[in-house]
Amino acid sequence: MSDLHISLQFVSPDQRIQRIQEEKEELFRILYERSFLYRPDRPFTLSSGRQSPVYLDGKKTTLGHPRAQFLVGDLLYQMIAPFSPEGVGGLTLGADPISVAVSLVSGLYRHPIPSFVVRKEAKDHGTRNPIEGDLAPGSRVVVVEDVVTTGASGMKAVKACQDAGHRVLKVISLVDREEGGRALFEGAGLPFESLFSLKKFIEYDVEVRGTR
Repeated sequence: MSDLHISLQFVSPDQRIQRIQEEKEELFRILYERSFLYRPDRPFTLSSGRQSPVYLDGKKTTLGHPRAQFLVGDLLYQMIAPFSPEGVGGLTLGADPISVAVSLVSGLYRHPIPSFVVRKEAKDHGTRNPIEGDLAPGSRVVVVEDVVTTGASGMKAVKACQDAGHRVLKVISLVDREEGGRALFEGAGLPFESLFSLKKFIEYDVEVRGTR
């Protein structure tokens, strides 16, 4: 049994709560430093088509920072473990490093959760599966995203899972831009949670740099 496994498993409830809070604060700082972008002179075009001076490039953190990958995996594992999911994944590409991180950490807790990938379009050769991975038929799954705006990307992953016969338990994102995603998911009967809101990053940026 690894030292890391021991440190994750054998802690009191109070210690676990404290550790989760510390991990959340650490991940927030990493996301702010690596992924938060403010460009008022050249606004970003969002997936919704709307332009915004604020953008959060989650992949700079989830793909490019090993410590953040562990934090993402541990924090999201804690959020989904009570639901006993049999799979975790989402629409490629933003969800891919997140679902893999959760799956890896779940193994450290001795409660492994397989990861899966939802293609944007089914491939036209081979198995032609819209979902890549090794999910058993009718699996209970959690859909993850890096950043939720309107929720359209997340719903595409949800629909692919449901069409394949899986049961979607909930949707989780690292960051919610609070532009309709929650309403879309909850309107479809899906619980939705996010680790952070974009508003929190903007408020922190104002506090640190006074840029707005």
